[in-house]
Amino acid sequence: MTLFTFAAVMGSLFLAVGVLGFTDGFVSPPHADDPSLSLQYNYGRLLGLFPINALHNVVHLLIGIAGLLAWRNVWSPVTFAKTIGLLYGILTVMGLFPGLQTMMGLVPLFSHDVWLHALSSAAGIYFGWFYAPTSMKTQTRSAIA
Repeated sequence: MTLFTFAAVMGSLFLAVGVLGFTDGFVSPPHADDPSLSLQYNYGRLLGLFPINALHNVVHLLIGIAGLLAWRNVWSPVTFAKTIGLLYGILTVMGLFPGLQTMMGLVPLFSHDVWLHALSSAAGIYFGWFYAPTSMKTQTRSAIA
C-alpha cells in the first residue's frame, strides 16, 4: 500500500462513516447509560455500536474530504497520515477519561469509539512516521493510477 492509497482508503472510509451517521437507518438511539451531551442533534449509535452526533459526523466528513484531497495530491498524504495519527491518538486518550469522553458535551468519544480511534491513530502513525516505501517511484501519483 502506498501513502496515496492509505489516504484514499481512509478518506473514503471517513466520508462513508460521516454520511452513514446522518442516515436514520444506520443510527440507533443512545443507550440508557450513555452520558448526556449538550449537542443532542443526531445523538445515537452508528450501527448500534459507535456513539455519534451531528458534530461527530461533520468531523468525519471533513477528515474524509481531507483524505481524498491528499490522495489527489492537493497536499501531502504524509501530512494527512501524521495528522490522523496525532488527532486520533489524542481522541483515544480523551475517550478513556470520564470527564473528557464527551469533549465538554459536544462530541461522544466513549465506548467502541475508543478502540476505533486507537486503530485509526495507529494506522496514521505507521504511515506518517514509520512507513518506508521500497522506492520513490511507488510514491508518485501516476504509479497507482
